[in-house]
Amino acid sequence: MSLFKARDWWSLSVGQEEEFDQGCLCVANIDNSATGHDKIILGSYMGFLRVYAPNPSNPGEAMNPEEQLVEVHLKDPIIQVEAGKFVSGTENLHLAVLQPRKLSVYSVSGTTGTVDHGNQYQLRLIYEHNLQRTACNMAYGPFGGVKGRDFICIQSMDGMLVFFEQESYAFGRFLPGFLLPGPLCYIARTDTFITVSSSRYVESYKYQTLAVATDADTRQESEHQKLVSGKKLAADWMLSIGEIALDLNVLSNPVAASVFVLGERNFFCIKENGQMSFMKKLEHNPSCFLPYASVCEGTSNSLIGNHNNMLLVYQDVTLQWAAQLPHVPVAIRVANFQDLKGVVVTLSSDGHLQCSYLGTDPSFFQAPKVESREINYDELDAEMKSLHKIIKEASKTQDILPLAEKEDDLTVAIHIAPNMDAISQAVSTEVEGEEVPSITVKVKIKTRLVVQNPKVAVSVQPPLAVTQDLFIIDSMGPGSVITVTFGVFLKNSYPPAELGGAVAVSYSTPTGIPRVSQCNFSLPLRLVCIPASPLKNANYKVTIDTNKLPVNLLEIFPDFVEAFEEEQVNAFGLQLIAGSRVTVLASKTSQRYRIQSEAFEDLWLIIKELNTRFEKHFAKQGAKDFRCSFAGPIPLQEYFEKIDRHFELRLNSEKYQDLLSERAVQFRAIQRRLLTRFKDKTPAPLQNLDTLMDGTYRQVIALADAAEENRAALCQEFTRLRSATHLIILLIELWQNLNRDQTVILEATLLPLLQDTPQLGWEESVDAAVTHLLRTCLSKSPKDQALNLTSHLTMPKDTSKLKKHITLLCDRIGKGGRLTLSAEGSAQTPIVMPGGCAPIMEEEITELELRGVFANKRQHSKQGKSREIQNLK
Repeated sequence: MSLFKARDWWSLSVGQEEEFDQGCLCVANIDNSATGHDKIILGSYMGFLRVYAPNPSNPGEAMNPEEQLVEVHLKDPIIQVEAGKFVSGTENLHLAVLQPRKLSVYSVSGTTGTVDHGNQYQLRLIYEHNLQRTACNMAYGPFGGVKGRDFICIQSMDGMLVFFEQESYAFGRFLPGFLLPGPLCYIARTDTFITVSSSRYVESYKYQTLAVATDADTRQESEHQKLVSGKKLAADWMLSIGEIALDLNVLSNPVAASVFVLGERNFFCIKENGQMSFMKKLEHNPSCFLPYASVCEGTSNSLIGNHNNMLLVYQDVTLQWAAQLPHVPVAIRVANFQDLKGVVVTLSSDGHLQCSYLGTDPSFFQAPKVESREINYDELDAEMKSLHKIIKEASKTQDILPLAEKEDDLTVAIHIAPNMDAISQAVSTEVEGEEVPSITVKVKIKTRLVVQNPKVAVSVQPPLAVTQDLFIIDSMGPGSVITVTFGVFLKNSYPPAELGGAVAVSYSTPTGIPRVSQCNFSLPLRLVCIPASPLKNANYKVTIDTNKLPVNLLEIFPDFVEAFEEEQVNAFGLQLIAGSRVTVLASKTSQRYRIQSEAFEDLWLIIKELNTRFEKHFAKQGAKDFRCSFAGPIPLQEYFEKIDRHFELRLNSEKYQDLLSERAVQFRAIQRRLLTRFKDKTPAPLQNLDTLMDGTYRQVIALADAAEENRAALCQEFTRLRSATHLIILLIELWQNLNRDQTVILEATLLPLLQDTPQLGWEESVDAAVTHLLRTCLSKSPKDQALNLTSHLTMPKDTSKLKKHITLLCDRIGKGGRLTLSAEGSAQTPIVMPGGCAPIMEEEITELELRGVFANKRQHSKQGKSREIQNLK
């Protein structure tokens, strides 16, 4: 028996074997009495319309006959009842009754009785509209911003919104992509309609947009007439909630309006611009709800009824009160009556109407006294020891839950050889005329318990490769140690974007529970480059500053010592085996280091290695305040050239696929015709079909080869793009001194994919991620934070929008924007960094400004031309 109950103030069982739903209950001063007390209006699916004015002399007593003001039978089922200013020329409240094929507006008036029979009330029909389509629900309000009047919008079962301006019909519109009707409400503050579609999207439509859209009466006309009759209806915003909505409601205040959506499992609050305010996961299936204003500023309260006969009171997402009801409510309202204000009115599906208030029902039950007895401590100790023994034995033999051990069941240790292999294990010993070295990696696996069927998987990013990527090992006993060895080498003729890999060991415990142990490793720089003489000039240059005195490069790169000369300790060169030559120059007078190369992306590995070795060098000397920095500007123009080249290859890939599909269709058509000729009993000339098939076959082979070459070039260019992206991220980190959390967010934004796929490419993924940052943590104002969520990402037509967004990202980071995962950190601090980006207006970004703001000193390099197949027809 629950202590918290809804205290019965007035209740009634309405009708016999009648059914009710959420639209059948309305609370309003429908007779426009001077006292302003509310009345309860009920409509049932059996067609009965009733009006009650509760006024019990004692809480919980039976209904007085005088409390029922009106009861009429309207024959057809009543879907929804509402009270509003529906009659022209007066601002009194009138009653709108929605039936499947009719909308009726009534006035409820009372006359004072002169005898003991009391007051008399009359229900008078003002006007009615016959509907051409079966109605589902309706919404009302001052559409278009009218004063002192309420218009009505009816949603039909086939997705048509019919608008009535009181006594006259206005227009009708069909909702786009309609399948099943959903709840409907109106926001007077923004003059918009909110509904939930069968695709589980909350959709917002402006009244002005509905008014000028294509007329629903022209839906059956020709295509030409439909196109010229008006604008196509489109939603103002859409938000996916992932479930069917049970009800909608709007809560408005002078500052903003909020849309509340009750789902099958969750409760949502959405701002008027379509941004999610909060979401609450409900423990039980809800049946109805009613939001209302809270006394605390900035919060809202909600009454939610569920199928467990409970009435829950929430303040935002916090449960404030729970009360037990005698029935499952399908509709909730709050009313003000003569003797009590704030009464909770609930209605069940079978007609149980109750007016209640929140309170407690204390229990007077007293637990009986327990028979006292003496405690035998020796027996308790013996029982405790036996239970501990049972628990200990169960822990040894069963593995129901993971054991919190200090040591893992299986440990993985990786050892990388200090020197390159004397005899290279590479598949191809030469790449572009240079010998390809290899290095040996040993993986030591040690077990503490019995492990079954262990498998060792090795993964590295292309163009790196391993001699063996999978090892299958027999089951290992406790304390066993096994070592596996493999070699890593460069396989293709382009430098990698990362010098790292991972080893994953999958195994099963004796009870059959699968486990995985993983360990990452880093490869030395000597694997992909060799010493070379430095170059004086190069097209791409990056200068790194430090806060410590310049150091001898011989101490930083001892493994490349053979490349140095005693006279040139401040300059040395590294030749990437499958790339260009990179030169590192150290200033003799200042604390600067310049890294230059003929390829922009080749700078990444050297700058990363230089930064890492600087940190280790000064850490050995005990310097804790060492820091590298970059004065700017960010070389975005060079980065954009890599993006354009990668995007060009993606376009070529689509073109080759389309051409290949066309030629394949042509080839199959020629085959069918030849087969028909050969099967014909009467021989007929081939009319050069064999020649045409031979030519088409050669075109298909040529296109397949070209598509394969383009795919290999795309894979290579994507690796170069990843190297350039890593370089841009590192330079931004050094430029703005980003912490680790901000760098991780930036990496996840600009490097969302490990490889391109035909379904999802790098450009659209990065554009969506950058746009999200610009509208959340890097937004200029809360207005910019309204997210337009899209259902899927598609390949863009060009890269201009992506380059604009990346430019804005760097500009706002340069002005002090913080990268966070929440929109609260979007306030930008006006910090001007040395050499930072110039202010950019988002509306006025052009290609010319991109070149002007982020120009670098180098000359533009020539872009390679993509191979195309022409004259195939």
